[in-house]
Amino acid sequence: MQKRKLGNEGLEVSAIGLGCMGMSFSYYPFPEKELAVDLIRKAVEQGVNFFDTAEVYGPYTNEELVGEALEPYKGKVVIATKFGFNIQDGKMVGVNSKPEQIKKAVEGSLKRLRVDAIDLLYQHRVDPNVAIEDVAGTVKDLIKEGKVKYFGLSEAGAQTIRKAHAVQPISALQSEYSLWTRQHEKEIIPAIEELGIGLVAFSPLGKGFLTGKIDENTKFKQGDFRNTLPRFTEEARKANAGLLDLINEFAQRKNVTPAQIALAWVLAQKPWIVPIPGTTKLHRLTENIGAATIEFTSEELKQIDEASSHIKIEGSRYPEALEKTTGL
Repeated sequence: MQKRKLGNEGLEVSAIGLGCMGMSFSYYPFPEKELAVDLIRKAVEQGVNFFDTAEVYGPYTNEELVGEALEPYKGKVVIATKFGFNIQDGKMVGVNSKPEQIKKAVEGSLKRLRVDAIDLLYQHRVDPNVAIEDVAGTVKDLIKEGKVKYFGLSEAGAQTIRKAHAVQPISALQSEYSLWTRQHEKEIIPAIEELGIGLVAFSPLGKGFLTGKIDENTKFKQGDFRNTLPRFTEEARKANAGLLDLINEFAQRKNVTPAQIALAWVLAQKPWIVPIPGTTKLHRLTENIGAATIEFTSEELKQIDEASSHIKIEGSRYPEALEKTTGL
């Protein structure tokens, strides 16, 4: 698989990564641990070298899973993880990016991931109570100590990104980006392009909606967090079907799947954008990886932009309380 550069500090990863969250967090029911380990290793065999996890996924269990799966590939893969929440009694309870909390989180992540240094360390969500300069300075110290290699932010606004980058160069911003989540094109993407920061696109398949496998009649299992999302109400799914029609049109034109069109579109936006779709199924993993070979002409991209500009997406990404933690 082709590689892409994230930032100017030397980080290079496969053009498509693997988001591991859903293997043990948010998308219940979860696969058996052995199957998840096997899937991660199959991803490496198919050319993926970029894997995303976080302390809070589980909590802790997702890092342990990723650490076990990737231990045989030490030095050959890039593992990204995140700090930034309080965890009490096995639950996430509010943001916390105090320097001592960051250091504590890193020590735990190093053990669970079974590595000597974290390849890419993100602040998971902006903490309004801690100056971003202090966060960046703490990570800078951890880089000097050899415990972290590259610094990233997640779901941060342009002003926050600039302030942090001035203290410690940021290699990647991780934020949601897809054909139905494009608000970052106004300020965020121009800002990180100017600063030479890469974009790691999470939920590039719209939490499964853009695959075309979900409609207004789909029932999510109890424990699946999509049951709580405004964009996944029955009414919103019905209203947003127009975007699927557009994706399906191009899928038929190119004789590929809707998921591959959605991923290929993300890849086509900038050479420094890396999508990290998640899956628990081997055939979906192979399908997603196949998107890296699909190309659009400039005319086709114009057609998609023009058609999608007339499609109003119904429903916000998250409930209001959670949306406030994005820092945008």
